[in-house]
Amino acid sequence: MNREKLSKVMFALSVGATLAACSTGEAQSTNESSGSRMNSVENQEVLVDGSSTVFPIMEAVAEEFTIANPDLRVTIGVSGTGGGFEKFISGETDINNASRPIKEEEEQLLTQAGIEYTEFKIALDGLSVVVNAENDWVDQMSIEELALIWGEGTGVETWADVRDGWPETPIELFSPGTDSGTYDYFDEVILDGEQINKKAALSEDDNVLVQGVAGSKSAMGYFGYAYYLENKDKVNIVPIINGNGEAVKPNDETVQDGSYEPLSRPLFLYINNKSISENDTVYQFMTYAIEQAADMSTEVGYVGLPSEEYEATLEELENLR
Repeated sequence: MNREKLSKVMFALSVGATLAACSTGEAQSTNESSGSRMNSVENQEVLVDGSSTVFPIMEAVAEEFTIANPDLRVTIGVSGTGGGFEKFISGETDINNASRPIKEEEEQLLTQAGIEYTEFKIALDGLSVVVNAENDWVDQMSIEELALIWGEGTGVETWADVRDGWPETPIELFSPGTDSGTYDYFDEVILDGEQINKKAALSEDDNVLVQGVAGSKSAMGYFGYAYYLENKDKVNIVPIINGNGEAVKPNDETVQDGSYEPLSRPLFLYINNKSISENDTVYQFMTYAIEQAADMSTEVGYVGLPSEEYEATLEELENLR
């Protein structure tokens, strides 16, 4: 599946997949105890939810997997990393896509629910800071400047407040929602866990963020690299000054070698171990996903891991059987 095809179907499929996942989860929570949907080896469905950043990879994998296996069904929701973990903890899903590592409180809730899980890395991402395509003054930005813009109570309201020579126009901010792992990651590495600017418009849908930034010359936002690539005619990416004083854009090389720091990050899949051991469809899908991860990640705009890491993941997956 090529990138043009993905961009055309991504929005429609994400909406449909989310509705399907939500309705399935509601029925299960009414009729079944937590995790009990995993018990049947005859189950021909895989339920996935979580990160909008990881979604393009898993949507591409799911499309190819169901073409090869037309009797099997993969349903993918986009509730954000945090929202996905809530469903994963309640036993509604087999797999949670995540753009950040699991939190301690989420680990504790999984333990209380009796759900054993395994974390797999699926790809690398360069979290991308973007401005409107007509913005002709931002050529690079430091972490300190990002913190001034995005932090609450810093006193920054216009571009001129950030740097001399920039226009005295109010900055419009568009951020992933608080259930998003991208929000959590940005908050941690840019704001050191402090509150984000209250004037920022929040959305769990990255397409909404793209539209927001594209709609105003004074706007700024951030989201996964794949969404930038799909919309690079609408927004400009901002080079970020790293620890060596170099202004770096995210690409395959800078994300892989870590020079695009601190905004390079791993992307994860969290797997219910019981789903792997008792649901052959989940096992087949996960095996396919790992085997195709490098190619699919690159195809939709992310960076694959070294081949030996995928090989180790396949061995670990086999051990869960």
